[in-house]
Amino acid sequence: MIETADLTIWLALGAGMLSFLSPCTLPIFPAYLSYITGMSVKELEHHATFKIRRKLLFHAVFFLFGVSLVFISLGIGVSYVGQWIQGMLAGESGQFIQRIAGIFIILMGLFVSGWLKVTSFMKEKRFRFTKKPVGYVGTIFVGMGFAAGWTPCIGPIFASILVVAAANPTQGAWYTLFYVVGFSLPFLILTFFLGSTRWIVRYSGMIMKVGGVIMILMGLLLFTGLMPQISAFLLKLVEDTWLTKLG
Repeated sequence: MIETADLTIWLALGAGMLSFLSPCTLPIFPAYLSYITGMSVKELEHHATFKIRRKLLFHAVFFLFGVSLVFISLGIGVSYVGQWIQGMLAGESGQFIQRIAGIFIILMGLFVSGWLKVTSFMKEKRFRFTKKPVGYVGTIFVGMGFAAGWTPCIGPIFASILVVAAANPTQGAWYTLFYVVGFSLPFLILTFFLGSTRWIVRYSGMIMKVGGVIMILMGLLLFTGLMPQISAFLLKLVEDTWLTKLG
């Protein structure tokens, strides 16, 4: 049975996609594939045979495995912290944490959309590797380094998911998992269709603005406590639609 928390889970999925499609990640995506496979960007984009694409997909899966290890571990850790905080506080602790999460997500939405400038977020935080990794094991470590270092755009978006996980500890692992799935899906699709990256880059700024607005709306729903009501309304709408079609 679908629970009311499903709306936040789908928003976490969208946040993962937004992280990948951000101007900080998407433009350097071909360069990352070039680094972990040892093939030039030109070769990847214009001379990719089925064998090369298969190699790319295998490296992409191992890269995303490394990313997932870090992201999911952080999500589980933050969920435990959220449980501890709720245990320490009495009374309206859950509502208090949700309001703090709402304010944080609104601020991050303003930053992601470009309406708020925070210089500390604009500093490069990715790990830099001086030696090319060897094989698929090396690709896992590249993924872990990417996730652990974050980028200026991924940081605020994923941090928002972590804050929501802290506010809803029982669902925190699911939020992080769906975030990783959202990040992984476009990564794998564009790995196979590498030549399609350029036209998406043109619209990445607009994508970020739309994503920022959605984050602001989500923050407002959390702050006002309307998220469960909106989720229940959408759930009822979907159920009524399916009952009408089945009937």
